Amino acid sequence: MPDVLVPVARWERWVDNFAARHGDATVTVVDGRVRGDAADGSDFTARLPFGASYDGPPEVGAFASAARAPERWGVLLVRKGGFAVARLAGTQLVEHKIGQRHVQGRTKAGGQSQQRFARRRDNQARQAYEAAADHAARILDGVRLVVTGGDHAAVDAVLDDPRLSAVTVVGPWLPVPDPRRAVLDRAVADAQAVSVQVTNA
Repeated sequence: MPDVLVPVARWERWVDNFAARHGDATVTVVDGRVRGDAADGSDFTARLPFGASYDGPPEVGAFASAARAPERWGVLLVRKGGFAVARLAGTQLVEHKIGQRHVQGRTKAGGQSQQRFARRRDNQARQAYEAAADHAARILDGVRLVVTGGDHAAVDAVLDDPRLSAVTVVGPWLPVPDPRRAVLDRAVADAQAVSVQVTNA
């Protein structure tokens, strides 16, 4: 079951709703995460954003207070159809770039035609990833923590650029559609959310 992304401002209400459904939860801190065990046997495990480890008291409010965005961080979203890259200072968007590239779809033709289409598609994808890497290297200069999403292979292709070797990818992974401004805005919000794994009894 995929993690639930809960905005920090709604975290305490989310826990209240969990308790209303499953019974009061006993909260503990385990391996840098907060765990809640409810009366009916259900549980949740919550992680801070940006790969941060929690070492505070086993309190819902204290956990929410610890969920702070870094002073400098970034978002990188890449799919074959485009990319979005952003640099942020805390919660403020400082600079961003969104680009669309045409990458030919698959063809049902066989033989040499299919091979020709495949080569063209691969070349278009490579050019798209190179363009994304150029913008990412410029915008993310000096940024260490980056949240990524889109297509795994596409993101890996961009991050293979030596200019991005200092980047550390942190969760959560964001399974976004082709990046547009609204998609980027949502990704920025999701990157700052508490990531929760729920097990229902």
